[in-house]
Amino acid sequence: MTAPTRPKETVQFRYEVESADLARVGRIVESTGFFSAGEIQIAIELVDERLNRGAASGYEFVFLLCDQQVIGYSCYGLIPCTDASFDLYWIAIDDQYRGRGLGRVLLQETEARIQQIGGLRIYIETSGRPQYEPTRRFYEHCGYEQVARLTDFYSRGDDKIIFVKTT
Repeated sequence: MTAPTRPKETVQFRYEVESADLARVGRIVESTGFFSAGEIQIAIELVDERLNRGAASGYEFVFLLCDQQVIGYSCYGLIPCTDASFDLYWIAIDDQYRGRGLGRVLLQETEARIQQIGGLRIYIETSGRPQYEPTRRFYEHCGYEQVARLTDFYSRGDDKIIFVKTT
């Protein structure tokens, strides 16, 4: 694992979900400019699921705070029917904070949390569209390996790319 990046900002992490996170997550995901209204709604629904069902939801969260404000988050969970494989469902940094190394800091914290609970592999799925090239490079720079490409998965010309990292 690479040494943690030290951003200029002082950051903190929070792991419990609050009802205000419904709006915060929606705002963060929307700010990226990458996701459709339906995808943004799915991100919010995962927060809602955690609020309503707690740990039984299977969704865990790491919230990244700067100056007491949530500026990024990740959502992950154990893949059903596995004993040590996790999905990273979402990771997003508010657009005004991107490019400062905060995504790497958030990902490293998420990986550490997964490792603490016995996770051995982390899987990430993303789009093959050209606009996601920086996202795919980010995962590769963070030690993830592309292990699969499912052609036309999301729609014609939009492949699903699967990355994995062994912790």
